[in-house]
This record gives sequence, structure tokens and C-alpha cells, in this order.
Amino acid sequence: MTDPKTLKINRRSANITEGKSRAPNRSMYYAMGYEKEDFKKPMIGVANGHSTITPCNAGIQRLADAAIDAIETAGGNAQVFGTPTISDGMAMGTEGMKYSLVSREVISDCVETSVQGQWMDGVVVIGGCDKNMPGGMMGMLRANVPAIYVYGGTILPGRYKGQDLNIVSVFEAVGQNAAGNLSDEDLEEIERRAIPGTGSCGGMYTANTMSSSFEALGMSLPFSSTMASPHDEIVGSATESARVLIEAVKKDLKPRDIVTKKAIENAVALTMATGGSTNAVLHFLAIAHAAGVEWTLDDFERIRKVTPVLCDLKPSGKYLAVDLHKAGGIPQVMKILLKAGLVHGDCMTITGKTIAEQLADIPDEPRADQDVIRPISKPMYAAGHLAILKGNLSPEGAVAKITGLKNPTITGPARVFDDEQSALKAILDGKIVAGDVMILRYLGPKGGPGMPEMLAPTGALIGAGLGESVGLITDGRFSGGTWGMVVGHVAPEAAVGGNIALIHEGDMITIDAINLTLDVLVSDEVLAERRTKWTAPAPRYTRGVQAKFAFNAASASRGAVLDNF
Repeated sequence: MTDPKTLKINRRSANITEGKSRAPNRSMYYAMGYEKEDFKKPMIGVANGHSTITPCNAGIQRLADAAIDAIETAGGNAQVFGTPTISDGMAMGTEGMKYSLVSREVISDCVETSVQGQWMDGVVVIGGCDKNMPGGMMGMLRANVPAIYVYGGTILPGRYKGQDLNIVSVFEAVGQNAAGNLSDEDLEEIERRAIPGTGSCGGMYTANTMSSSFEALGMSLPFSSTMASPHDEIVGSATESARVLIEAVKKDLKPRDIVTKKAIENAVALTMATGGSTNAVLHFLAIAHAAGVEWTLDDFERIRKVTPVLCDLKPSGKYLAVDLHKAGGIPQVMKILLKAGLVHGDCMTITGKTIAEQLADIPDEPRADQDVIRPISKPMYAAGHLAILKGNLSPEGAVAKITGLKNPTITGPARVFDDEQSALKAILDGKIVAGDVMILRYLGPKGGPGMPEMLAPTGALIGAGLGESVGLITDGRFSGGTWGMVVGHVAPEAAVGGNIALIHEGDMITIDAINLTLDVLVSDEVLAERRTKWTAPAPRYTRGVQAKFAFNAASASRGAVLDNF
């Protein structure tokens, strides 16, 4: 056991032992069972994301318990506080989905407020569902005390009729059922079996994308980001994470020492190599902002062009995160990228080792007995999959997931919808046909508000067999489980008068993922004339967190952050 006197005390513990004026502060701690010697120990926060709202977070308590025990064994005082979560999978397609991105900001505020308000010496952040990760990381960076992220773990696959299932299977099954290609009985069985227990959605969707990128960023332990929630190894990882954090407190190794521009380049390269979620674009813009790092949409495109897709993972591939873990996990992917000169080996990590030092014992090539991770000589795709499209429909940029498409371009008539529900109904009613380009607007950071995800419409398109023949463009977001001819994060958004607000039914639209353009084929003069007749819609919310988010949110091209003043 580490002698508490040897630990570096830099903030809270020093504050509560300074003279008689601090006696009232100490009294509050005595009420919680502290002894006099405890005030010489570092105060370590445990941001506990456990909840029974969602399977993503329902298995987290045992990780928090393990972290608490390890902190106290190492000579620290664990101070536990809660962070909320919104389940994207449960809220999808409802008004509740508009609270998902809002929850990123609430979580980051919780972490920053608790750590700074209680003057903690370090913090372990534990989370599961999609916004837990970026929210926690943003809070850690703002507080900037030694910190580590502990992921709640991925889910195991469900099974039905010999096929692995995951949450996206259900959304696609709804479309298949509506198209008459799946029975009601099979739909119900898929619904029942898709999620067999605790953990976050199993493909390289947003939760696993962000956890994996945090490992590449250096803010989580090696191998931790692809562990399964039900497996015991994840408890050991939580224990080790807390021990590593105590060492970081000794060294005063802080998040902004680790999350540099080069580290973000590593995280984005890993996201490209694993075929990760479009949401990584939005979230790393926000994370870079919290870290004080200059980062733009053009940086994503710069990394994409030189980084191959190495992993055959859902939603556009075959495998799940548990398969990636068995095949060697994120360290194996990072080692391949390092040998190819595509990541920076000199970046520091929370362990006190550099990326290169952590990867020293990892093989240069992936094992031959698996095909989840490809060698650099035989990638899935030669360049990354998250492309930034610009044009008169998205002057600030938009995000497209372009891998896995047989036809990366489409020109077709606009089918315009000002909400998600009417668009979904049109798909399920068979009113959308091959060649159409659906426009879903007034769903951006301000317009939604909260930039909801469009998994229900995109899943219905896939299920109806229209995934590659119908385009879908939105100023909202997509689930990490989305694939197809889809473009999101269109900026400027409709609610602030972006050109997406000026599209009329039947206008010809071009999505060109080869030349990275997104255009409405209407002259500037016509668009200018339409703008004179456009009026901004009234706010959907005038009180509460939604109203505050809509008022303060920056453009999606700036991460939809609330403090871009």
C-alpha cells in the first residue's frame, strides 16, 4: 500500500488543512466518517454514470465499487458523485432524442462543477452510453486535474435463427416488416433477443467509437475500450485505472498535458481505421475546444485521406467490438498505424508511458487466424470513411460516411420534411422510391433543438432495401449504427437560415462522395430570391435545458458547443 504522505497533494486536501479557518470544512468530512489523517490524502472524484435507465449503464456500479476500493487502497479518499445519461437507443424517434446531445453538456458540467466545486485532486470518470464519453472528457479537460476514463463496456451480441443481433438489427427489421419482407413474429423475436444484457451497443457505433478513440487519445488504459460489460476482466481494468490515476496525481499529469493536437490526430486516425461513428466528428470538435486545441472540419479530411480503414466492423462491416477485442483490440490497430507512420508514438498517455512505449510488445502485423483487423497492405478501404462534404448546400461543411457504398454519388429530386416523424411515415408508407433524396431539416443544434439522430428513418430505408438508392440529408445527426447514402451535420443549419432551409420539393440535389460536394442544383439568384421570403421559425422551447441549449449552441461545424464565445 502506498504511503499517503508520499502522494503529491495539490488542491483540495491542501485547502482543507490550512489553519483553524478550515475547521468548518473539516467538520463536514468528519460527519462522513473521515479521520484527521484522511486530510493528508488526495481527494479523488469518482464520477459514477451507473443508472438503470439503459443497459449501457446498468453494469457500471461494480466498476465504480472497484475504483473506490483501489483509490482507498492506494491511499486516496474516494468522493463519489453521479452523472446522468440519456439512452439514444430508447429515445430514438421520440421527442426524448432531442435531449441526447444536451446530455453531453449536462454531463460535462456535472464533472467540471463537482471537481472544481469540491476542489478534487483527481477524477475517475465512468460511463457507458454515447454522450457519457464526450461529456465526461470535456468535463475532465475543463477541470484539468489528473483524470482517467473508465468505459462501462460493450454489449454481447444477441442471437436469432443463426444470426448475431444488435440494436440496429431492430431498426432495420422494422423497415423489413413494413416492406413485407419480415413477419410480425420474427420482428418480435428480434426485438426480444437483440440486447441480451448490459453494455453499450455492440458495433463500432458511437459508444464504442468514443471509448476506442479515448484509448488512442491516451486517456484510458490499453485494451480497456473493447471489453465486454458482463466479463470480469473489465472490473480488473477499473481497479488498475484507479491505481494508475493515483500515480498520475503524484506526477501531476493532467488531461491537457495528454490531449494535444497530435493526440487528437491519433484518436481521429484510429476512428478512421476502425470505421467509427460520424458522431466522432461532432464530439472531437467539442473535445478539442475544451482542450484549447485548434481543430476544424478540414483536419478530419486531412487525416481521412491518408488513413485506411483496417477493421471489418458493423455497421458497414461484419463484426462487433467483442470480435475486435479477441483479435487484438485497439493496441493491435494502433501498432499497425504506428508502423505505417500514421500515428504519433511520442504522445504521452495517462499511464506515464508514450504511445510507442505502450505498444512495444504488440505485434507489427495482425494475427493470421482472424479477419477483423486487416494488415496495412490489404485494408478494407484505402482511405477513411468519414468525409467532409462542402457545396452550396453546406458551405461550412457536412459529414458523410462513404465506405461500403457501391454508388458514392447520387442526383435526384428533393423530398422535403421539416421533422423526422413525417419522413419516417413516408418511408414506411412506401412513398419514397429509388433515386429520391430526402431532406430532413430544422433538426440541427438550434432547430431540433439538440440535433437528434435519424436512426429510425435510415434503419427503415435499409430495411426497405433503399439504403444505397435513396439519399438522406439532414442538419441533424446520425446514429453510429447508420450506414447508406446519408449526409448529416449540414451547416449552417435550417433554423439559422442555412441553404438547406431554402430547398423546395423537387429541386435536384447532388451528393458526390468522390468529389466531396453537396449541392442543390438551383442558381444563386433563385436561392437569394427564396431567402427574401424565408422567416426563422419560432423556438420550439422557451424554458429549461432545451431553450438554453438552442440559445447557446454553436454550429455543428464547431461541435455544437455552448461556450464558443
